[in-house]
Amino acid sequence: MANTSAVYARIDTQLKKNAEEILSQLGITPSSAIQMLYSQIVLSRGLPFEARLPARKPVAIGGMTREQLDAELQKGLDSMKNERLYSPDEIDAMFAEEFGI
Repeated sequence: MANTSAVYARIDTQLKKNAEEILSQLGITPSSAIQMLYSQIVLSRGLPFEARLPARKPVAIGGMTREQLDAELQKGLDSMKNERLYSPDEIDAMFAEEFGI
């Protein structure tokens, strides 16, 4: 028998139940699923899925303080003074990258 170690974790009861129902339908034991996860962590040298915070949503002007609005407007003025103008496509790309929209 292979040298094995126990892994203990506390998880939400309903999450455990739901996951084990799916694993059962797949014919996979919880221990096998954890073994697969750990194997993928080793193979990919990290989590086998993207782990990141949700994309930030842009703040509506009405939700800004006067100081925040002034600061954002000043960024635009500074950009124009430095002759850095953005095309609509560049702005769309920046919003897509920063906010996922």
